[in-house]
Amino acid sequence: MARTKEFDPDAALRAALELFWRRGYEATSMADLVEHLGIGRASLYATFGSKHELYLKAFDRYEQTGLTRIVRELSQPGPALPAVRAVVRSYATEAAHEELRRSGCLVTNTAAELAPHDPASARRVERNWDQLETVLHTALVRAQAQGELPPGRDPLALARMLLVLMQGLRVVGKASSDPARVQDAAEQALALLD
Repeated sequence: MARTKEFDPDAALRAALELFWRRGYEATSMADLVEHLGIGRASLYATFGSKHELYLKAFDRYEQTGLTRIVRELSQPGPALPAVRAVVRSYATEAAHEELRRSGCLVTNTAAELAPHDPASARRVERNWDQLETVLHTALVRAQAQGELPPGRDPLALARMLLVLMQGLRVVGKASSDPARVQDAAEQALALLD
């Protein structure tokens, strides 16, 4: 008779995500995961595989949650440009927030820590950026069609600029103690949409 799991795999994945997000991949050992998740090493391996496989599953969870929120915000009926501005400002606000900024963004953290030498992580980072760029591009095309964005502006180039800005906000916000640095940068970039 097969043994039933004595823990909730979804809760364990959320806990692993939180630990990886806060500490990074390299700084998180299997012993840290076992202690933080409160499950045995054998159960951890049997459920999630290696530390790397667990990290990738945690990344996927993080990505799904974050993109769902952004898609929802940018897909609302009505004017699109205020929604784009709100998303960019939310990135700046989170990057400047004392408690949130220290962890940064898991996508940005993964891009810096793992993507240069880990193809699976690099693919996930690129996938996330492609999806975010597409959502921003779609919203900016809609804004242009509704007359909110001048006809001479390139929605794809603007979406790419905002993507790079948003990732940069997370990097600078993680290391800077000056919230005005990220907030001013966001407002200057948003002025380019006028």
